[in-house]
Formats: sequence, C-alpha cells, structure tokens
Amino acid sequence: MKTKTDEFDADDLNLITLAQKYNDEDKARALFEFMRWPDGKPICPHCKNDGKAKPNYKLTSKENTKKKVRPGLYSCGACRKPFTATVGTVLEDSHIPISKWIMAWFIICSSKKAVSAHQLHRMLGLTYKSAWFMAHRIRFAMGDDGKTKLKGVVEIDETFIGGRSTRQRKLSSKTPVMALIEQGGQMRARVVPNVSFKNLGKALFECVDTSAVICSDENTAYKTVKKHYKAHHTVVHSDYEYILKTPDGISAGTNHCESFFSLLKRGVHGAWHNVSREHLSKYVNEFQFRWNTRKLTDGARMAAALPMIEGKRLLYRQPAV
Repeated sequence: MKTKTDEFDADDLNLITLAQKYNDEDKARALFEFMRWPDGKPICPHCKNDGKAKPNYKLTSKENTKKKVRPGLYSCGACRKPFTATVGTVLEDSHIPISKWIMAWFIICSSKKAVSAHQLHRMLGLTYKSAWFMAHRIRFAMGDDGKTKLKGVVEIDETFIGGRSTRQRKLSSKTPVMALIEQGGQMRARVVPNVSFKNLGKALFECVDTSAVICSDENTAYKTVKKHYKAHHTVVHSDYEYILKTPDGISAGTNHCESFFSLLKRGVHGAWHNVSREHLSKYVNEFQFRWNTRKLTDGARMAAALPMIEGKRLLYRQPAV
C-alpha cells in the first residue's frame, strides 16, 4: 500500500521517522489531515460539504491581533460552522497533542501482541488515565462497520476469555469470544453473552454471507447452520481430527480461528493481564484490525487505521439513557 506526498510514504513510516519529522505539532497536524483527507480537501463533519460546490477554507489570524485563531481551524463554505480534522472523531475534545496521538496509533498498530496503557503512559509522557482512555478510543475506532460480509470458505469457532477455571471459578465467569475467518481473507470477531445458538447464530448471520461454506468443530450450537448456508463441514476434535479434506477440495477446519485466539490470549496474559466484560469488545477490535491488515507494513497499517475514526465518538463516562 503506497500513500505518498512529497515527504510522506506510509510504507516507510516508523518510530524514528515519526520522532524526527513529525514531533512538531504543526507537522503532525498536517500529517493527520493528509491521512484524514487524502485528496487534500477538508470535509465538513457537520454537513458533509466536501468543498466542490462551496469551498471550505482555512481560518488564519490577522497580523498583530490579540485573539489568535487556533491552528488547524477551518470554516465550512456551506453551513458556515467552524471545524478541525478532529471534530466528529474519537479525537474530538482531546487535550492530548496530535503528535502524541499519531505516535500512539503507530505503537498500537505495530504491536503484534498488544501494548499496555502503562507502557503508553511511560513512552508518551502521559498520565495513566489519559493513556488508558486514549488506547480505548483507538481500539473503539478500529471496529468494523458490519456492512461487508465474509464469503467463500469461512471458519467459525469460539473461546473463553478470563481467569482460569477452578472449582470456585466456573466457566460461566469467563466471557465468550467468537471468531469468523474467511480462508485467505478477512475476519470478524464478536464478544457474545454465551455460546447458545441464538447468540452464535446472530453473529454468524450478521457477519457471513449465505453463499459461504461454513467450517466448524462439533459444537451442537451449529447443527442447523447447513439450512442457511451453501454447506457446512465439521471437524471432530474429540477424535483428534483437525483438517478435513472434502470432495470439493476444501480444507475444512478451525485452525485459523485457533491462531487468532492464541494471539488474543497472549495480549490478555502478556500485556493487559486482566480485561473486563465491559471493555473486551474494544480489545478484540484491536486484534481483529491487525489480523485484517497483517499483510501491510506498520506504517501502511496506521494509514489504514486513521480514516476509521470518522463518525465515531467514545466518552469517558457515557451519558445515561
């Protein structure tokens, strides 16, 4: 993936480049605006005016004025409302410099097995509370829009995230996570209340096109899948069967799901140590995004992640409904 300006190539972007070229706030803002608006034309987040009919323009301060216009402020040519590149995104109303936001995006996008909020707090010179909330906003933005469904051969499986199962701590205290992976393609991951067919089926119908071939283990919750999809192949793990070669040449199994779960659990045990049910979906978003962009360089992955902030807000305390 090549994303270029005269000074920027996403594939060559790394921490040294960010520290050397974009540590200045104005340069960091220019990079952020370029990633948000690749064609160079700012789009109003209030009325979606792209400037074709009525151009949006940048506001600047007059000479010798005491009331300076804050950097990066634009005015919409249609609705006349002011805006910046952060309005209508997870960065809106943040007091953290954009240069640190970009650094955090890069660190999270390039950390294969995750990075903790304490690590961000130490590396970026932020308070732990700010680093924790920043990481959650980034993970929230990484969530998929749910519009594109998986096709072809799709593996499905589930795991449980939480403490170890003991006589005192039953399996019910863990949180189920379902993975749906298109062989050779994209994936979706969903946190579900439990592993009943109602919940697993809902996630399956939401994420997978009915033309797909489904591969699963012998979980009885999937026994009616064949009625809704092209085909359903089952591998019997209790008989030590992990790959099933079908007559139509499909290698049925759940190994890709197991690989994803392995990475996710390394993040939980090695970086975060403990995750709550409330926030687990955001942590899952992070691993889902990195899986779906696994063939990109770290810089290109960050360039792919930043546009996903459009139209997403996450408040520290959600307002009561």
